[in-house]
Amino acid sequence: MTFSDNFRMERDTLGMIKVPKNSYYGAQTQRAVENFQISGKRLPRSFIRAQGIIKASAASVNMELEVLPSSIGKAIIQAAEEVIEGKLDDYFVVDVYQAGAGTSQNMNANEVIAIRATELWTAKQDHLRIHPNDHVNKHQSTNDTFHAAMQIAASEIIVHKLLPALQELYTELDRKSIEFMPIVKSGRTHLHDAVPMRLGQEFAGYAETIRSMIQQLECSSDKLYEIGLGGTAIGTKVDTHPDYAAKVLEEVKKRTQLPIRSPNNIFEFMQNTGAPIRVMATLKELAVHLIKITSDLRLLASGPRTGLAEISLPSVQPGSTIMPGKVNPAILEMTHMVCCQIIGYETAVATAGTASQLEINVIMPMIAYTLLESLEIMYNAISTLTMKCINGIQGNEEICKNWMESSLAFVTALSPIIGYDQAAQIGKEADDQNVTIREILQQKGLWTPELEKAMEPKGLL
Repeated sequence: MTFSDNFRMERDTLGMIKVPKNSYYGAQTQRAVENFQISGKRLPRSFIRAQGIIKASAASVNMELEVLPSSIGKAIIQAAEEVIEGKLDDYFVVDVYQAGAGTSQNMNANEVIAIRATELWTAKQDHLRIHPNDHVNKHQSTNDTFHAAMQIAASEIIVHKLLPALQELYTELDRKSIEFMPIVKSGRTHLHDAVPMRLGQEFAGYAETIRSMIQQLECSSDKLYEIGLGGTAIGTKVDTHPDYAAKVLEEVKKRTQLPIRSPNNIFEFMQNTGAPIRVMATLKELAVHLIKITSDLRLLASGPRTGLAEISLPSVQPGSTIMPGKVNPAILEMTHMVCCQIIGYETAVATAGTASQLEINVIMPMIAYTLLESLEIMYNAISTLTMKCINGIQGNEEICKNWMESSLAFVTALSPIIGYDQAAQIGKEADDQNVTIREILQQKGLWTPELEKAMEPKGLL
């Protein structure tokens, strides 16, 4: 290495290149920085952490197999653990939109760990250094490690963040359903009057929707645990020790506490991005359901004087720069935005999935970024929705009662007694005169104890 005031010269197989003097990366990372000035976006902390886990696990197994000197292996593990902890994040600098399959990202990790490990290497000599390919990347390829890092990172977010957040949302919706069960209100179909129901029943439907999505996410994310580390370039395990693949999976499993396992067929793992596609499809469905729930809540809370106003939302911030005192359903609107983004992201991942050709999908960096971004923003949105909105919702019993009593759908109770056609006529007259069904029956002299009993709201629940 040759140093000057602001940079040093590094060599790779293409020749010499200037690298920022104090950076923990080398020539190949620098070439990627110069080649791919595209978005300014980087792969997220969760992915970098997963890369660190893989590099530490590989070094540990390679030492055990006696194919990596102990002193070098220990230094690599220590450097990789700094990556896991986020201490070297500033040196992961490659744009999301980079060389296919993530070669640049893998070399970024290899170089950062190699340079930092060389600093930590107690047996180092002036003319020797830990090599990013020969030592840090030993028994690995971008093609198996990038794919594996993506799935490890996604699994950790789902298990430790998204699933617990969904469970909290379900619990809060279920609690609200019990709290609101005594409140009787008008149901609505096509946004028009329908038969009475309980506000708690409406919320019970929301809760069950989320419970079902928890089960679906658990099922669809199971495939993420199948990772083909040790498959190297195309799945043939070229240049690896016979025991490496099994041992490295056990080491990753120990470090993550996830049920990591080998794929049924490692070539299927190398060729496809099926696990991310499945998870994104589930996130898309979850987004659709959350849009429905949050849209419902916005309608139910509309007003407060000129809308339905059957529920009240917590006030979290002023809602207008021109109308004093206005408060908007900001948390519900934010959730809707996030869900729209995820629906678009699902399309992007599905489209990228079609780029799998022969032994690899070269669009994996975009898939990884989109998948992990989707999981993170969905987790953040759901946590915020639960904490800042759902748990503070109040039911407005009197308003629910007033809307219910004026509903034209009460004619449904008359139909079995006076017939569909006469009941429909009574409903039309009530609408034309802007009075209740009860008032029309009384005008016509049709009000009887039998009809009065039939029109009791609780009899229609």
